[in-house]
Amino acid sequence: MRKNLVIHLPFAKLSHWQQIAFASALLERMLPNYQMFSENSEFGSYALLRNQLDLIWQWLDKNNKIKININAQLNKLEEQTPDPEAFDSFGVFPALDVCMAMMSLWQLMQTNGTDKDHEDINSVSRLSQNSVNYYVELLLIEEGNENVDVETIAEHPLIIWEKATQNELFDFLTMAAETKRSCQLATQMVLSEGLSNLGIAIE
Repeated sequence: MRKNLVIHLPFAKLSHWQQIAFASALLERMLPNYQMFSENSEFGSYALLRNQLDLIWQWLDKNNKIKININAQLNKLEEQTPDPEAFDSFGVFPALDVCMAMMSLWQLMQTNGTDKDHEDINSVSRLSQNSVNYYVELLLIEEGNENVDVETIAEHPLIIWEKATQNELFDFLTMAAETKRSCQLATQMVLSEGLSNLGIAIE
């Protein structure tokens, strides 16, 4: 990804719980992209990914003492991950980003806060933005823009919205209590427009 398009957030300021909530909220915005691809290509189970994210939200509610076999979930997820070479539609790329982001989220849960480089949480942030960057570039080319440069992509409303959403979510979570209510507010915040991060209406 072009360097000056990358979002750099100081994830060290977030607790492990807050990082998982951040990643889960971003996945809420990404998941409809997988649903659309799955329905159009008849590949994968959107319901399985939806269930996995619901499980993580339940885990974040400390009143629910649920145990999750993360390795089993990763194995299930691997089976739903599309191979871009097997599909000729654009939709395979954001769908792949969803699966990779979900893998990073499960791995983030496994670290129990020991990942001092914050690779997994950074990965989810990057993958969400990467989906938008790629889509915007495609849109601009389709609109007849011959020279699609970094500045043109950066000024696109979807890119501006992605950056604003990640920043707003981060700022909210730095001050948020580790409660079910915070999870609900984070979800409401990122889904307030009723759109995925690519601007696709959420059913």
